[in-house]
Amino acid sequence: MRHRRGNTKLGMRSDHRMAMFKNLLTSLFRHERVLTTEAKAKAIRATADEMVTLAKRENLHARRQVLTMVNDTVVVGRLFDTIAARFAERNGGYTRIIHVGPRAGDAAPMVYLELVDRVDTPADGDKGKGKKAEKPPKGEAAAPSKRKKKEKAAAAAG
Repeated sequence: MRHRRGNTKLGMRSDHRMAMFKNLLTSLFRHERVLTTEAKAKAIRATADEMVTLAKRENLHARRQVLTMVNDTVVVGRLFDTIAARFAERNGGYTRIIHVGPRAGDAAPMVYLELVDRVDTPADGDKGKGKKAEKPPKGEAAAPSKRKKKEKAAAAAG
């Protein structure tokens, strides 16, 4: 009997659901963190953990099994080389779900699905900038006023 063996349909056909799972898995292993809905994260979490377990085996058959779900060979290589090495001592539970809040458009609960031992990287807006320059107090060393700009322009022209 197959009681209680159903899966989450997520409101889509099986081919669409599998394509979405493959794309989500590829993005998860490429970026080590993805923003998605809570239902999709819960549906894909077990598969992601299974892919890491396969990568820890480090043989050709396991690599081919992972390639059926993750279609990018560069990402599969990274999964087998770096990600599996990080989880060598861990016996499961490779992903975590962090609740973010509702999505603005339809109030769907959004979450981050990420690898547990993820290497922290700066946000995209902070790359290479370091510390921001402090803003001078109001009235001190502020940007030149319009009058000074006009005077400068008149002196240059005349």
